Amino acid sequence: MRRLATLVALAATACGAPEALPEAPALEITEVLAGDSTGFARADAPRDFSFPRDHGSHPDFRTEWWYYTGHLQSDDARDFGFQLTFFRSALGSSNAPVALRSAWRADNLWMGHLAVGDYAANRFWPFERFARGAAGLAGARSDGLGVWLEDWQATAHRPAERSSSVQLRAHADGVGIDLIVEPVVEPLLQGNAGLSQKGEAAGNASYYYSVTRWRARGSVTLPGEVVPVTGTAWLDREWSSSALESGQVGWDWFSLQLAGGSDLMLYVMRRADGTVDRHSSGTWRSTTGEIVRLSADAFDLTATSTWLAPSEVRYPATWQLRIPELDLELAITPRMADQELRLAFRYWEGGVDARGTRAGEAIDGKGFAELTGYGATPDRP
Repeated sequence: MRRLATLVALAATACGAPEALPEAPALEITEVLAGDSTGFARADAPRDFSFPRDHGSHPDFRTEWWYYTGHLQSDDARDFGFQLTFFRSALGSSNAPVALRSAWRADNLWMGHLAVGDYAANRFWPFERFARGAAGLAGARSDGLGVWLEDWQATAHRPAERSSSVQLRAHADGVGIDLIVEPVVEPLLQGNAGLSQKGEAAGNASYYYSVTRWRARGSVTLPGEVVPVTGTAWLDREWSSSALESGQVGWDWFSLQLAGGSDLMLYVMRRADGTVDRHSSGTWRSTTGEIVRLSADAFDLTATSTWLAPSEVRYPATWQLRIPELDLELAITPRMADQELRLAFRYWEGGVDARGTRAGEAIDGKGFAELTGYGATPDRP
């Protein structure tokens, strides 16, 4: 369900030049998560995942994304966060005869988001980039992990292998990352064996897996300096042809890497009446590899404060999370307040800290949160 809202809307106007794209911030999730999925495959049943094949592109589906986030630290203990995301949205079924095709014909529109946070300096730099999937400007391998948008890239060093280190490289206006990330764990299938149901209708779902821990090393580029760093990363992969159903207005999503090696993903889908959608869910992987699936009624996530962004959107700012089945309680706080991406699609995505207890013992960790579908004025939910 995550993160292709902008592309779904922009696909309708993709014949224009980049200058014709909406000025930020212009798009709301309820306005853009819609579109005709006729002719595209649907996520309507569990499937057999195969790696490295499923690290690659799935062009039969309307939308798809590769989503890296992570936490980095320099030798002198400076903390940074990063996001590098590649979004693909199909422009429509391709029925043109092969003989009529040209190198400039595009079947997909691509968008990239890069964000870097310098937590000690309270600085946050978000960037976006668009390209058609033509003439080599943007694209993805079909047989393994390799995705690019101009010179932004996530490229597996050994794409034919199930598990490979990956080069993450993206720069814009003197800010960027150049990292090697190495997977520490196997892919984790979210939902029902990788089928993540988002609504009542059959096919209103995504195929969704995560690689929840990577070792990272490389450098962060900031204005006037290049900083060597090490740290951790998280990858989310989803593809689907569905949209939000009536009454679903957005989501609060979290990925948490906790001390000792346990990982937690969960999301709350919000409804227009203020209730939590019953298709909200999560997954816990313990330090020993045990997997616990969490339904909407298995956890309680409560916002305990709010923050008013420069865009005049009010977001939750801190949360209390309770998962009785795991005997887990966490207080979640942003690493810094302003991690809003005020781009063509406005949303809040940034690093968070988690502290609390599990079975009476202290536990902490770091992660990322994503907040979408919040209103354009302070008095609007």
